[in-house]
Amino acid sequence: MEWEFQVTPSVPEEVYDVAIIGGGPAGATAAIYAARANLKTIVIDKGIANGALGITSRIANYPGVPGEISGEELVRRMRQQAESFGAVFVQDRIQATDLLSDPKVLFGNAGTYTAKAVIIATGSMGRGNRVPGEDRLLGRGVSYCATCDAAFFRDQEVAVAGSSEEAVEEALFLTGFASRVHFLSPKRELHADPELVKELTEHPKVTTYWGVTLREVIGEDKVEAVRYRTPIGTEETLPVAGVFIYLQGGHPITDFLAGQISLGEGGCILVDSEYQTAIPGVYAVGDVICHHVKQAVVAAAEGAIAAMAVEKQLRGRKKLVVDWSK
Repeated sequence: MEWEFQVTPSVPEEVYDVAIIGGGPAGATAAIYAARANLKTIVIDKGIANGALGITSRIANYPGVPGEISGEELVRRMRQQAESFGAVFVQDRIQATDLLSDPKVLFGNAGTYTAKAVIIATGSMGRGNRVPGEDRLLGRGVSYCATCDAAFFRDQEVAVAGSSEEAVEEALFLTGFASRVHFLSPKRELHADPELVKELTEHPKVTTYWGVTLREVIGEDKVEAVRYRTPIGTEETLPVAGVFIYLQGGHPITDFLAGQISLGEGGCILVDSEYQTAIPGVYAVGDVICHHVKQAVVAAAEGAIAAMAVEKQLRGRKKLVVDWSK
């Protein structure tokens, strides 16, 4: 069974000066600088709690922030600052892009976004290695988007694999369609809003499995079951009609690019000194690029430079203009 994504615009269709994919320290800082420069700016992000910094419990070395602060709170402050300058934040997941068109087009689960320039700040929590059967059965029961595909599993049993807030939200969405949702969490606790966790664990349609590892998606022409490893090392098979996978790893998140940008060793995006990719008007910053030092302050600096480079490009200047009052 093949599916097509159904896209419903979540914001008015308009052309932005810059669209930023990812709202972590790199993306949020880029939004601050772009919006402050009077560029019409939109940030499309899966949510504060789904990024590498958002799941960091304690940060004690970010300049200008004495003492300890959670990564989620630090990102929240950055976003609020960007919004104060006029940046728009939309919670969505970009599934595909057309970066060669003018303007450039981003296709999300909940909308389509167009912009003159794009900054990619998606980080490196993607999964380089899939479980057996995942790629083969993608679109035949394997999905990464419950809001897109839940209706295909009405009155059937499905599995959700993950421990992020996104996984919890998607599992709860599935309860409106599936007869039962089997939630396979690789961790003993979920990194999500406590109210959402409570709703999930107490939902009559949800069965939660703690500390389990998805090992295989089973089926010939469609998903028939999943195999998982229990905390004591045994393996179990769970019959389901579909599996929604929200597992995180350490691989640059670039699947939505569909080969439009050349990648370096390890799947990272290659950029120049101003963080522009080989495609004019498309920039990349943060953990998604090569030779990046994985520190929030470094990602923020890269976001600032990329935003200034976008402003320079859109206004036809040859050099970056640094306004120290900003």
